[in-house]
Amino acid sequence: MKVLLVEDEQKIADFVCDGLAQRGVAVIHCEDGNAGLELACKGDFDVVVLDIMLPGRDGLSILKAMRGADVSTPVILLTARNELGDRIEGLNLGADDYLAKPFFVEELVARIHALVRRLAGNRQNTLQVGHLTLDRIRRHATCKDQSVELTTREFSLLEYLMRSPGQVFTRGQILEHVWGYDFDPSTNVVDVCIKRIRSKMAELSPQRDAPAMIESVRGAGYRFRHPI
Repeated sequence: MKVLLVEDEQKIADFVCDGLAQRGVAVIHCEDGNAGLELACKGDFDVVVLDIMLPGRDGLSILKAMRGADVSTPVILLTARNELGDRIEGLNLGADDYLAKPFFVEELVARIHALVRRLAGNRQNTLQVGHLTLDRIRRHATCKDQSVELTTREFSLLEYLMRSPGQVFTRGQILEHVWGYDFDPSTNVVDVCIKRIRSKMAELSPQRDAPAMIESVRGAGYRFRHPI
């Protein structure tokens, strides 16, 4: 696990870095708000631990800029001002949790692990490639924030292809995994199902010449197109 700590109080930074390192967590520490925002937007972090009071750019401003740039890395806010207004503003801006100073590093570690576990569970239940998202629990699909009405078979076919975007699957593989038993090799049920899915997706896009999400590969089968 890799954590970004943006904190200008050296004593707090030292005990947090030491506490996380002792528990096998890699920590990158930054004490300036402007540099912290750059790292948060460019770095590959599992969690950002972000102080509110910082030189250069304050923590709430960093959080707002992160979410405005579609950086979805989970954020835990640290603040010495344990006021309701700060907590509400931070959560409304997209913070995932908060911790008031002073705190025990054990509590911070527990919150980090709980947050990562929760988000990992959400990712397993949600499949997203490009603009298309499948909620595997509710069996619901959305594309560009628009609901897509799919039959059970259409949903299962999309789910199968989206697990490995870019990989080509033969009709036989699709039949086996989606329909669950062998069909006559000459059947066109896969082609018909994909045609219906393409038609539903096309209705959501005003660009008639937009490339199909599901691509036909001549002589091989089908694949879900990698987003550009």
